[in-house]
Amino acid sequence: MRLGFPAPRRNAFDATCMSPADMPFELASINASAALHVGSFISDVMVQYAQPRPWILLQEGGENTYVSSAMPQKRNPGLMNNCRADASDVVGEMAAAAARIHNLVPGMVDGKNVAKNGRMMDAAVGMFSRFLKVLCALRINPDRALEELNSDWTASQEIADRLMKDHGLPFRIGHHMASRMVSWARANNVLPLDFPYAQMQAIYREEIEEEFPETDPVLPMSETEFKDALDPRKIIENRRTAGSAAPAEVDAMIREDRAALAQLSAVTAEAEKRTNDALAALEAEFKHFL
Repeated sequence: MRLGFPAPRRNAFDATCMSPADMPFELASINASAALHVGSFISDVMVQYAQPRPWILLQEGGENTYVSSAMPQKRNPGLMNNCRADASDVVGEMAAAAARIHNLVPGMVDGKNVAKNGRMMDAAVGMFSRFLKVLCALRINPDRALEELNSDWTASQEIADRLMKDHGLPFRIGHHMASRMVSWARANNVLPLDFPYAQMQAIYREEIEEEFPETDPVLPMSETEFKDALDPRKIIENRRTAGSAAPAEVDAMIREDRAALAQLSAVTAEAEKRTNDALAALEAEFKHFL
C-alpha cells in the first residue's frame, strides 16, 4: 500500500514468482498484436507504390520519402519502410520475451529483467510514434480513388442487392443477372458509368426467361435507380449497417473509441497519481527518520 498499489496480492508465490514473468510477456503479446495490424496497414498502403497513378501516398519530402538512387522518377516511402521494420522489431521482442521465460523454474530472474523489458516497451512506443507520423503524412486523392472504383465493376453487387431488397427478386437470380451484366460489359469494353440502360433491360429479360420464368421479365429498376446503384458514393452512404463504412457510422465509431480512450487515460492518470503520491509520502517518512 505504501508503494501505491491498491491492495496486496493474496497469493505471495504468484506475486513474486509468476506475475513478474507473466506481465512482461502479456505486454509483449499486446504490443505484437498491435504491430501485426500496423504492418498489415502499411503493406496495404504500400501496394499503391506499384500503381502508375496511385490515390494514397505519403506527402513527399522530409523523412517521409527519398529519391531512388537508380530510378529518378521513383519516390521511396522511407517513413513507411521504417515503420514496417519497427513493427517487425516489436514482434521480435515478443519472441524474445517468450524465450526468456520458456522452460525455466518459477521465480528465475530471466523474464524479470527490467532493462530488457524496458527495451521491449521502448520498441513499441517507437513503432506507434512513427505510425502516427505515417497516418499524418498520408495524402488521399478522392477523385482518383473514385476513378479507380469506376474503372471496374465493384458496384455490380449493389445491383443484385437492390433487386432482392427493393424488388423481391431471389438472391441467386439477382446475382446471376448482375454477373451477366458484367460479362457483357467486359466483352464490350464498357465501364459502369457508360453502361446502357436498354442493355440492362435486355439482360434482365434474358435472365428471367431462362431461370425464373414465373415472374415479370420487365426490369423493375428505373434508369435513375439503376445509375444510382452504380455510384460507389451512394453505395457507401446506403450501407448503414452497424460497423459499416457509411460516414455516419464511421463518425459514431470514432466518437465511441475516443470516449473509451479518454476513460482509459483517466484510469491511467489516477493510477500514476496514486503511485506518485504514495512514493512522495514514503520519501517524506524516510526523511523524518533520517
